[in-house]
Amino acid sequence: MMSAIKNILLGSLILGLAACGTKEKITPDALISTPQGPVQGVSTDDDGIYNFKGLPFAAPPVGDLRWAAPKSAENWQETYLADTFGNRCMQPSDVEGGFFNRLIEGHGLGSFKNFLITRAVAAQKPSPMSEDCLYLNVRTGNLPGDDVAVKEPQPVMVWIHGGGHQFGSSDFNYYQNNALVKNGVVLVTINYRLGAMGYMAHPELSKTDPNSVSGNYGTLDQIAALKWVKDNISAYGGDPDNVTIFGESAGSWSVTEMMASPLAADLFHKAIGQSGASSYHMGQMEGDGVGWPSGYKTGSKVASALGFETPTAKQLRAVPAKELQNIVTEEMSEGFHHIRDGYVFPENVGLAFAKGAYNKVPMLFGYNSDEGTLFFPDDTQPTVWLPDVTPGDKAQLETKLSEAFPDNASQIIDLYDLDSNFTEGGTQMMGDEIFGVNIRYVAQQNEAHGEDSFLYFFSRIPPSEKQTLGAFHAAEIPFVFGSHEPVLGLSDDDKALTDLMQNYWVNFARTGNPNGDGLPGWPKHDGQNWMHFSANTGLKSGSESGIRQEKLDALQEGLMVKLKALDSAQNPPQMEAPTAAPN
Repeated sequence: MMSAIKNILLGSLILGLAACGTKEKITPDALISTPQGPVQGVSTDDDGIYNFKGLPFAAPPVGDLRWAAPKSAENWQETYLADTFGNRCMQPSDVEGGFFNRLIEGHGLGSFKNFLITRAVAAQKPSPMSEDCLYLNVRTGNLPGDDVAVKEPQPVMVWIHGGGHQFGSSDFNYYQNNALVKNGVVLVTINYRLGAMGYMAHPELSKTDPNSVSGNYGTLDQIAALKWVKDNISAYGGDPDNVTIFGESAGSWSVTEMMASPLAADLFHKAIGQSGASSYHMGQMEGDGVGWPSGYKTGSKVASALGFETPTAKQLRAVPAKELQNIVTEEMSEGFHHIRDGYVFPENVGLAFAKGAYNKVPMLFGYNSDEGTLFFPDDTQPTVWLPDVTPGDKAQLETKLSEAFPDNASQIIDLYDLDSNFTEGGTQMMGDEIFGVNIRYVAQQNEAHGEDSFLYFFSRIPPSEKQTLGAFHAAEIPFVFGSHEPVLGLSDDDKALTDLMQNYWVNFARTGNPNGDGLPGWPKHDGQNWMHFSANTGLKSGSESGIRQEKLDALQEGLMVKLKALDSAQNPPQMEAPTAAPN
């Protein structure tokens, strides 16, 4: 398993480069009644748009609630002041490594601007970190008012942040912008438990659970946030019967994970995924699943690192949060993802989609043309299925790749020129396999089971002629949110692309179809159609057929081989009844 995959999507974490200017203030117009109690929000830079920060959607998961399903938040009588973001969930405090430098230098801005950006980031103070972190934020321009006619509820878009299930927070600047709200939706951004706090399983924790399972707490938090939306969003002008979940990287993984969990049924009505689908995560609660470490094995490693041989759940829950965070290694974090436990996930995501055993809704998914440029330098493995692929001649590479791609190894080497330029080809192969194959796979399955799927391909590059990043991982986020950092460069092409993408996203949230008046037609995928978003490349955004189809077809073999092996391991064929012995 590639070591970089457990940390995939630091992009959204690093992209919030500088604090956005704001005119937020407490105003009587943002004092509302809600099912939880009275809430006081703040105004924003745009008249009539308000932000409600740090709303508790579940009880603090501390003490006996650490490693437990989230409980309902308490209501209140006094006015709740929602003017400050909630705490970040527990996570490593220093995660960038060389990633940050590559991101900045790759924009081709020059040494002086690079220096200014580095200084600005160093001066930022992130939100406090705590186990008490189950908060969400609501931006709305549709508050019910006493002096106006009753307003129609607006579609709700619930954003799930990325960060590999190990990092991130809902308060990043790139997510906190009014652009989508100005286009007629209510925007909700949520926190969820991360890393060991969010995904660790252990036999002793399962003993204390009413369903005899452990792990998947981050998913349960996301489901709890959707239940909060169902019960409360009307007070903020949102329509609880028209909810779209959307996210990027691990947030996009999470979108498919909630689609695969029966506990999230009927809590959302559409799904948008940006650069990620969890179909290749195959971890089990107990017993290794075709290469992924089991939840129990990872939990036992955590317990051992804490000095326990046979700990009780009470002992594990008594460990200080910082001490626990400090012993988590990158190897451990590979096990902190969704696991099949028979309750939250009756099937792993990939098999749930294959069998039609998931929450079927219209989908809009896509990925970027250069997803691997920020990751390959740290982990020079072109495929997620093999841990030790190294440069070599075609025969050597074919021998190794045949372990994961028994029929297509030779073709893959040729398609990516791996034998002549391993770094460039491997970078592109990494992006296509982790992101392209999996988002296309879930879209294909969704169509096969009767729902609409729309796919996009994002190839916009930074406007500087010296840029080296291409359309890197997470590059589309500011286009969706309208939250560009101008110092990184913003061309006229970029501004037009921003408007285009926001219109498509909001149209999809309204109706389940991105198309609308004045927009280039976006056909359903139907096995081959994509919307190609581009800027600063000379290409015009529009529908295109068969994008990277030969490459994705060849790479998908690896996923299908593993899913078949996983299904066989979980559902072994029954032995045939012995035949009668001849007389």
